[in-house]
Amino acid sequence: MKRIAMLATAIALTGLMPGCTAVQEMAGAFRSPGTAAVLPGQVEPVHAAAIARDEAVFWVTSNGCTAKEDIAPVVRSSSDGPIITLRRIKEDRCRESLPEGTEIRWSFEELGLAPGSRLSVDNPYQLPPT
Repeated sequence: MKRIAMLATAIALTGLMPGCTAVQEMAGAFRSPGTAAVLPGQVEPVHAAAIARDEAVFWVTSNGCTAKEDIAPVVRSSSDGPIITLRRIKEDRCRESLPEGTEIRWSFEELGLAPGSRLSVDNPYQLPPT
C-alpha cells in the first residue's frame, strides 16, 4: 500500500515539476517491478534460450559485433526461483548479416546462482529474420 502511495505521489509530482530530475528518477524506479533501481539498457528479445548443466545459453540478434559485454544479465529473486532478464547495454552497429544471431552464455557461478538452480527467462522471444 505504501509503495502505491509513493508511486501515485511520484506520478503527480512528475506532472507538476517536469524539470525536476529527482522526481523523474523516482518515478522511473517503479518501471521495473521488484527492484528499486532503474535497470541499464533495454530488454533484449532472444531467439532461443537453454538452461542446462548450470549454464544459461541465449541466442540474440547480432549485426556482427554483439559480444557478451554488450548484454547485461539481470537476475532477480521470485517465490518460484530466480528470473533472468537480458538487457542490451551497447548497440550493435555493424552491418554483417547474421540471421541466426549470436550465442552468449553465462555460468551459474557468473550469475551468482547456486548449482542446480531453477532459472526462468523473462525476455520476449523473437523469431530470427528469414
